[in-house]
Amino acid sequence: MRLFGRKDEEEEVAEETGDGLAEFWEWWQQARPGIDAMVEAGEAERLSELIAPAVSAVHPGLVWEVAPGGKAQQALVVTAAGDPELRSLAHRWAKAAPESDALWEYHPSRQANPEAMELTLDVGGYEFALDKLLLGLRVPRGVPRMDIAAFHPVFVMLDEETRMEATLLSLDWLLGEDDVARWVGEITPATFQPIDSVEAVHLPSVIADLASEYAEEQWALLEGQTAGGAPLIATARYPLRPVDYPLYDQHIQITLPYGHADENGLPVDGSLASLREFEERLAARLGRLHADGVLAAHLSAEGTRVIHVYADPTGEAAIHAKELIVSWEEGQPLVDVVSDPGWTSVAPFLS
Repeated sequence: MRLFGRKDEEEEVAEETGDGLAEFWEWWQQARPGIDAMVEAGEAERLSELIAPAVSAVHPGLVWEVAPGGKAQQALVVTAAGDPELRSLAHRWAKAAPESDALWEYHPSRQANPEAMELTLDVGGYEFALDKLLLGLRVPRGVPRMDIAAFHPVFVMLDEETRMEATLLSLDWLLGEDDVARWVGEITPATFQPIDSVEAVHLPSVIADLASEYAEEQWALLEGQTAGGAPLIATARYPLRPVDYPLYDQHIQITLPYGHADENGLPVDGSLASLREFEERLAARLGRLHADGVLAAHLSAEGTRVIHVYADPTGEAAIHAKELIVSWEEGQPLVDVVSDPGWTSVAPFLS
């Protein structure tokens, strides 16, 4: 059997990330008195000059803001701003944060604002009030996402980029950034009112109805062809979304050759039973304390099954995978462990 992967490289990246986060929070504790004074005095420009370089030192692609807190007076939000490659880093930043107190809480994504409909901001020099935002909502058949066309009276006076920025910010305030990633599909800022549009205040309840249809675990069975034209069968978790597992940026690929196949190269008889039994044992291992992994999908074609697992690299999922393949008897199994924060290895299955 062969076990391989870029373990040394991953460990170096993890150490650098951990050092950067530790340095940020050490700086934060030292800077807190001055930061608190700036917030109280409303000195937003000085606050930006202080916080921006510290966040950029963690990663220049991260975006930060100070927002009203849920329980604390205000929240420091450091977010990947939709970049899947940075989502796990933002969540590790929040995981390393100190305990919230009366003044500060910490979030790795923008939170829904319960007072969103009362907000008004300046967008391109025009007054943008959320209570005037109208939404056209459509759920494509068989898709666990909602397409949204957004219209506001000031959109006719704004360029396309500014309209999109205002729409995205509005959706974050209404739903929270993570639920936008989960449930919102195509977003279109419109310069005319969509047919059958609804007021923005209703969006959270509509999304909640959509989410209720996927409350229980579901799997999708898919058929296709390999690059060489051979039949392929795949099973994937549905919906499959990295936002549901923000710390799972380690990809564990398990490759199992099987001995009993039909004329199309797909598993049958004893091999099919062995594969099912292997995946049951794998799922049981992943469900254990400290495993911190999820079975995302598997594909069978040309006498080989490939299993995709995503895991927290600080957990033990990779160890369990390497222990399990020792018992595989139908050929030489492989385990490949790499960093994949964007879940690119299962991109065709992402919902």
